[in-house]
Amino acid sequence: MVIRSISGVRGLADTDLTPETVIVYACALHQVLPEGVLIAGCDSRPSGEEIIDVMLEELISLGRTVIFCGIVPTPTVQFMVHNTEGVGGFIVTASHNPIEWNGLKFVRGDSTFFHSGECKRLFELVDANTELPDAEEPGIIWPEQNAIQKHVIACASLKCIDLNRIQNRHFRIVIDAVNGAGAHALPAMLESLGCEVIELNCEPNGEFTRGAEPLPENLSDLCQAVTSHKADAGFAVDPDADRLALVNEKGKPLGEEYTLVLAADGYLKDTQKTETFVTNLSTSLALDKLAKSKGSSVVRSAVGEINVVNKMNEIGSDLGGEGNGGVILRECHLGRDSMVGATMVLNRMSQSEKPLSAIHQSLPQFEIVKDKVSLDGIDPDELIEKVDRLFSDAKKNTLDGVKFTWDDQWLHLRKSNTEPIMRIYAEAPTEEEAQKLVEKVRSSL
Repeated sequence: MVIRSISGVRGLADTDLTPETVIVYACALHQVLPEGVLIAGCDSRPSGEEIIDVMLEELISLGRTVIFCGIVPTPTVQFMVHNTEGVGGFIVTASHNPIEWNGLKFVRGDSTFFHSGECKRLFELVDANTELPDAEEPGIIWPEQNAIQKHVIACASLKCIDLNRIQNRHFRIVIDAVNGAGAHALPAMLESLGCEVIELNCEPNGEFTRGAEPLPENLSDLCQAVTSHKADAGFAVDPDADRLALVNEKGKPLGEEYTLVLAADGYLKDTQKTETFVTNLSTSLALDKLAKSKGSSVVRSAVGEINVVNKMNEIGSDLGGEGNGGVILRECHLGRDSMVGATMVLNRMSQSEKPLSAIHQSLPQFEIVKDKVSLDGIDPDELIEKVDRLFSDAKKNTLDGVKFTWDDQWLHLRKSNTEPIMRIYAEAPTEEEAQKLVEKVRSSL
């Protein structure tokens, strides 16, 4: 079954995303987006080749011209839409899902992902499955081989960083790209910043040699490589390279949560201005504590990149993101971007002679535990109702699932946008305290 959400669609490549299904989505996309050129790209999954071919063939028959960027990070496609006359586009990717999955992400003309209304219309068109006539004049495919380089140049030219200061440090960085869409992009980005780059899993062949998500438990090879090469840090991304996780010089993962916090810390130090950051309900309190100490603040949105982006636009925020390693900087484009994240983290590292471990320790310290339970045979509303009774002493937020908040800890339950599971996230000053909150939920099942 194809899973639909505000993040696009995902399913098993062999059984769910058949050519017939892909054609229907191509027709629907053609009807949702206005006339004009589309930008397209894909991650490195082998199944993506057939899906992208079917999408392109159908769109060409409908008269569309498509600029095809090849295997590139998802944010590179968004960047290209932002910096061309493209009216939108799509990416063939299942993001952090396992190799047997694939999917489609849909991009608006402003380079952001489809809003809820556009998703609703797209899915209605898919369900209607109206056959469209071929155009009198077929469109064309325009290969774009320099998309990554253009993206790299933009990141290196950001006004909120000091490029010369970064380049003069000659950081030694190990990059683990999980053989995904960031396999060429991230090393190119780091080299442009004057880094000595040690590559790990940097062949874009779709062979995920570790868990697809850049979680600490999946980064043992990166941790070992950082210490054996005496590197300043290790960077890891997911298969479509919109998320960045960090490993310090001691070979210890910092957790995805601190990517955004480090980026924000460096941003505040160099820009010397106050900012209202936007992040989602499941992101670390460390950002709130940091912002408050610098005279800035944090506004929360529902989980999902487009929800963060919409809130950023609503309040005029220039920097936001998600605690999954996603940094969103308006100056480049409004989307999670590991290349922007890597640039901003290196900028923060260049502001101090201290190693990354010491910089991290100077930030507010919290531990987050991320768990999940299958919803097979479980009513999610009934589960939330049970948990609600357990935590009657907390502040409650029902913007997205339910979040219980105390002064220095929180618990968040929400249905996944991409899998049939309930996510259970908890944070506290220690991992033990956070784990106790999760176990209290699990005991109610």
